[in-house]
Amino acid sequence: FSIRSLPPPLCISISGHVHDFRVTLAFLLFMCLSRMIVTATCPLPCVCASDIISCSGRNLSTMPPDLPSYVTRLDFGHNALSALLSDWSDRPLDRLTVLVLSRNSITHLAPNAFAPSPHLRHLDLSSNWLSSLNTSAFRGLEELEVLLLFGNLICQTMTGGFQGLSSLERLYLGGNRLADFPLELYQGDGALPRLHFLDLSMNMVRHVPVQSILSLAAWQQGGIYLHGNPLVCDCALRAMLEYWERREFRPILDYREEYPCSLGQEWLNCSGSPWEGFHGTVQEVYQVEPGNWLMLPCPGISLPLQKGAAVFWVTPGQGSPVLGLTGDQNAHLRVLANGTLEIQGASPEDSGTYTCVAVRGQTRRPNQTIEVTVYAGNDSRLAESGGARSGGGEHFNTAFTTLASCVVSIILVLLYLYLTPCRCGRAGGEGGCGGKAMLFCADPREAELADRRVTGGKRVAFLETVDKYPQRCSAKQSAVDTAATEGILKNGNSYSIFSVCLCAFLCLFVYIN
Repeated sequence: FSIRSLPPPLCISISGHVHDFRVTLAFLLFMCLSRMIVTATCPLPCVCASDIISCSGRNLSTMPPDLPSYVTRLDFGHNALSALLSDWSDRPLDRLTVLVLSRNSITHLAPNAFAPSPHLRHLDLSSNWLSSLNTSAFRGLEELEVLLLFGNLICQTMTGGFQGLSSLERLYLGGNRLADFPLELYQGDGALPRLHFLDLSMNMVRHVPVQSILSLAAWQQGGIYLHGNPLVCDCALRAMLEYWERREFRPILDYREEYPCSLGQEWLNCSGSPWEGFHGTVQEVYQVEPGNWLMLPCPGISLPLQKGAAVFWVTPGQGSPVLGLTGDQNAHLRVLANGTLEIQGASPEDSGTYTCVAVRGQTRRPNQTIEVTVYAGNDSRLAESGGARSGGGEHFNTAFTTLASCVVSIILVLLYLYLTPCRCGRAGGEGGCGGKAMLFCADPREAELADRRVTGGKRVAFLETVDKYPQRCSAKQSAVDTAATEGILKNGNSYSIFSVCLCAFLCLFVYIN
């Protein structure tokens, strides 16, 4: 850098005199460059590339000071760190999103250990010596999405140890010493709402809460890895693994041979004998009126069930309970000894898809359904599905037919009363209508016949005459006599048919709506 190579600068003097400021200008430039160099200095044992700093494999026992605040990825793997305190950085690292601390000797995480980096999204603590987790170690990491803890000595996850990780999606706990399934990750106050991947492989878990796991959503179950554990192979676990295989979950498809309860092993007496085959016929769609009882046989199982068999029914709805042959059961839902689900006093809330989880073994057919759909009441989804097996459509057809019959009957009666011609004549004349008939006369005087009372000015009169010509108007005679006998025409009860039809119409209207 040569000062003489610079062109003559413009120099301004407050006193109005022009001075040579070459030395002053060079000094200012030197100070600015020095400041930039100091600010962007990379820690001595590390390698820096833009906003990435790697201090991996440097045998560091402490964090180097003066970490730059612009760093977004920091790698301290393969070192000799033994603990992580809350003051490991002397300045906030607000842009840090990835922190790698794998393959160290960390045995302790201080409370609020990650306070300097509140925006972490990926934290790798794998292959360390952690045996327990402080309940407040991960406090403040609300944006953390991936947490790697595999290859440690963790024997239990303390309740609340992961509390506050509301954005955590993937948790790796494989290769530890866990003996119990950490159900608190999915239930209770410390539940992780977005967790969809949980690696528990290569631990010491012997029993898993099958009924509780089945109650999780499918996107949560599909990410639980249990291979490499000394699992006790019982009917409940076998049923869950069969269910996972049918749903094509990756844990069972990718590590089928690493489960001690592999589906390819010998037959377990968890259902009926394999040669008995499928028992009975099961519908896929059911409809039940609200308040009635409904029985749902478990599809595809062989009967009778063997001792120790496990049958679970997954009820519809998010967070709905899973019912088994034993344990707590809902007030109006009960699993019978033969695996049938009994719904007592069905309500519209019971509508949905029910899944029967059971061991079917060699009798299971690949295309056989394990789900049944229930519609309680007049559910609009019933029409979309093509109708249930019950007679909902028959009820509608019967009511519609009744209404149509009533309307046709009224029309025929009105046609007979008002449009059928009948000639007025003398009693006993050839043109008269014998018996009891209805006359339509244009003039009242034409109806003045002997032994007949006619009200003057009336155009319609009921005539009671002697049947001198029974052979005439025989068809009308029968019809009118029948009407008179039923009290429709003569007794003034012609509104009876209308009332009956109105009631039928109202019943149809109520049924449809």
